[in-house]
Order: sequence, then structure tokens, then C-alpha cells
Amino acid sequence: MMLKPQDVCLLLKQVVSEPGLAFSHLAAELGISRAEAYAGLKRVTAAKLFDVNRNRPVITALEEFLIHGVKYAYPAEPGTLTRGVPTGFSAPVLVGHFDVSKGGHMVWPSPNGEERGVGIEPLYKSIPEACLKDPKLYAALALVDALRIGRARERQLAQDLLVRILRKK
Repeated sequence: MMLKPQDVCLLLKQVVSEPGLAFSHLAAELGISRAEAYAGLKRVTAAKLFDVNRNRPVITALEEFLIHGVKYAYPAEPGTLTRGVPTGFSAPVLVGHFDVSKGGHMVWPSPNGEERGVGIEPLYKSIPEACLKDPKLYAALALVDALRIGRARERQLAQDLLVRILRKK
């Protein structure tokens, strides 16, 4: 059973949400069907990223996967210039840390986005709109994208900030 990119989104949504929310509620907020959410629950449980007995992600395993595996499992390829929602080092969580004028802004293509930049496909198609409604989810997924597309210095800062989110420090 292979993980799908939306499984990562579902786990991160659960991390940043209030404890005890049902997967069906989290899925609705992400724009994922209930059936897909439950299939995702089976996949993340099989991958040992979710503990069904405690009804929560296994943070240490999720942290390890995000930091070391997500860029290989779901590589990001820069696309063409488009309008969208800033992500990676162009997102609010990392703005000011890096000079984005050299490499240009990175965005998730979206008609609701207000920034122009190089398009990066999000982990799941509904993520840009879900992130516009949830700043905590937005920060977490933008940091994951920084891990997927960034250079060493950008990845290190993204890693440090993502660990804080996961460990709720």
C-alpha cells in the first residue's frame, strides 16, 4: 500500500487542528472525499505514520518522513509563470529570510492567488484553497514545499520551523 500525497496533507491538517476532529471533518476542510480520507487513514496507519489507538499522527515518524523522504516521494518540478498562492520560500512563513528576487516567487497555481510566480504543483489539487482558509496548515505545507524545492540553507530553516510546528513548540 503506497502513500499518496494527500495523505501527507491529511496528517498535517490533523497536527495543526484541534485534537479529536474526525478524519471526515478534516477531509472536508481539505477538499478530499470521505472515502479518500478513510483510505488515507489505512495507508498512513500501514506506513506507521498514524497511531489508530491514540487517534493521532506518530510525530517522530512523520517528522522523519517529511524531512528526509517527502522530496524523493513527491518531487516538485518548477513549471511556468502563473498566478497563485505563494509557497516554499515565497510563503509568509519564510518571507524575509531569503532574497526571492533572484529565483523568483514560487506559487501553487490557483485563480484565487494574488501573486505571480513559478508554478509548483501542490501535494493535492485542493490545497491552495484549503490553505487560504487555514494559516497553520498553510505554514506547514509551505514549509514542506521548501523541503521539496529549496536549496540546503532554505531546507534547513524550513526543517527547523516544521519541527516546531510538529512538536507544537
